[in-house]
Amino acid sequence: MRCVTTPTAMSFTWRDGWRYGLLGLPLAFVALPLYVILPNHYARAFGVPLATLGAVLLLARLFDAFIDPLLGRWSDRLFARSPRTVLGWAAVGAVLLFGGFALLFFPPVQGTEALVLWATACLMLTYAAYSLLSITHQSWGAMLGGDEAQRSRVVAWREGLGLVGVILASIAPVALGLPAATALFFIALFAGWWAWTRARQPRTTAQSFSDSGYSAGQPASIWLPFTRPAYRALLSVFVVNGIASAVPATLILFFVQDRLQAPASAEPLFLGSYFLSAALAIPLWLQVVKRIGLARTWGVGMLLSIAVFVFAAGLGAGDTTAFIVVCALSGVALGTDLAIPGALLAGTIDTNGDRGRMEGAYFGWWNFAIKLNLALAAGVALPALGLLGYTPGTRDPQALQVLTLAYCLLPCALKALAAVLLYTLILRKTP
Repeated sequence: MRCVTTPTAMSFTWRDGWRYGLLGLPLAFVALPLYVILPNHYARAFGVPLATLGAVLLLARLFDAFIDPLLGRWSDRLFARSPRTVLGWAAVGAVLLFGGFALLFFPPVQGTEALVLWATACLMLTYAAYSLLSITHQSWGAMLGGDEAQRSRVVAWREGLGLVGVILASIAPVALGLPAATALFFIALFAGWWAWTRARQPRTTAQSFSDSGYSAGQPASIWLPFTRPAYRALLSVFVVNGIASAVPATLILFFVQDRLQAPASAEPLFLGSYFLSAALAIPLWLQVVKRIGLARTWGVGMLLSIAVFVFAAGLGAGDTTAFIVVCALSGVALGTDLAIPGALLAGTIDTNGDRGRMEGAYFGWWNFAIKLNLALAAGVALPALGLLGYTPGTRDPQALQVLTLAYCLLPCALKALAAVLLYTLILRKTP
């Protein structure tokens, strides 16, 4: 592994971008099966009841969420030693992530009880390794600094390549099968780590701690981010908006299979158009950022998402073409959710004077919020659907209406709340 001299913010080139951002591809590749395919797979292939599956996902994701702040603190300590130390532990995380993923989708046990215990243990291992890689990778990018346009480019490389990973993950399991998709994930994961070892080195935490009067071996309190009002405001918007996005991500396959009654061969087309549109939209959103700023661009994306899902609520059996349009337009809106919040967070860290020494703490709590959103979506939405009469494969009109309300209109209400919070907590206070 080698490190290079720290560049100025303006020298971040396309070579720097792909070397840093390539790890985002396998991390996103693994996220789609874990958050979208896994619930449907265990319910249909193994017959795990929705209520039980929801409880398993809730437990595993809550565990994952609560360890993120601790991993964030540890990340700061690793950066305080050296970037080489960070990359070494990232290699360990990559090995654990691949092992946990493979064991999760190819369980050597049978029976509902054994499958539930196995899935719970494998999910915890996979989530922990995923979190370690994500937090250290995000922290590295935030340390590169720069103005709004620069920070959005750094995040865009990570999230844009991540979208490539999501597109591959949406196609590979169906087109190639799970074994081949798992092999593809292995190749992408270690290629991403290798590229990261050759990425630009940010300002080290040790240097920043020295400048700020902190000991490099003793990072500030894990709770420090919550003492920053700007971070609390941004996190509030991020949480509400995240829940709005997590609910349809959890329910999309149920909506496609039962409400639209679309063939299985159409599922990769829906998911692929969604994520491809997001990837193509990111460069366009970056141009919008230059004109109206990060926060306003995020708000435009929220309003677009609301309009699209209101339209989707009127779809029914056979409306596959219309749903492709829904997927494409909601993917365009997704581009803001991917490129904007992380850039806003990097700016908040910089403005608060914490760049180079506390990124791990910030991103630890940030990822805690992401996992909490996903936990609530799976642990509440799935059991609630079951209690309200929906079961996979049903054709009962009332049950399908419940599914439509949960998939389309609940996210609209949450997105609207997020837009209001964005305006009142951030935009009104922006000079």
